Amino acid sequence: MTSESFSPFELIPGIRAGFIGRVPGLDMNAGREEVLARLKRPHENALASAGLADAVFATAEQVHGNLVAEVFPGSCFPVPGADGLLTTSPGVCLGIYVADCAAVYLADRSGRGIALVHSGKKGTELGIAPRAVDALCRAAKTTPSNIVAQISPCIRPPHYETDFAAEIVRQLRSSGIGEIHDCGTCTASHPEAYYSYRREKGSTGRMLAFLAMTQRPQ
Repeated sequence: MTSESFSPFELIPGIRAGFIGRVPGLDMNAGREEVLARLKRPHENALASAGLADAVFATAEQVHGNLVAEVFPGSCFPVPGADGLLTTSPGVCLGIYVADCAAVYLADRSGRGIALVHSGKKGTELGIAPRAVDALCRAAKTTPSNIVAQISPCIRPPHYETDFAAEIVRQLRSSGIGEIHDCGTCTASHPEAYYSYRREKGSTGRMLAFLAMTQRPQ
């Protein structure tokens, strides 16, 4: 199983981020809910390995919209209608499932808050990433210049007609974020490491992007 970390977040106190790729040996020829059920145990094991076994796992319905919801340890999940999640609460792990769409990670440099959004072609057109920046700034009482952004592996040209990752970067820059990282990896180009909805014609698994706060800033 491929599990990736992102070095920009390793420098932020109390923040843990990762991206769990393809899980070898699992039959993913099923609908979304059954696929997620089959992936539940390996994903839980990966989160435990990241030190997040006891964290509240927060998820969103993911309807390809632009709703960003603030969540707390007592919130109900998945959050209906949401494609983005943010929190300022320690002990909460945000989770977004993707299979060609991008997960966009946002974290305040001082560790005061985090956000994680699902942004494919539709979500990018609806501007979910800048909406998450605005919401995180309000909730964490921070500014865009103090936020670090990371874009996960996602589908890219020539395997897809739209370079929505580049558009996400443009939107984040327009929002005032100065530190933006994009891994540049195409999910459709690496079948050994990632699921790809387009390459596998819908019969595929889901990667899990996660971003957690483990402590309050000092």
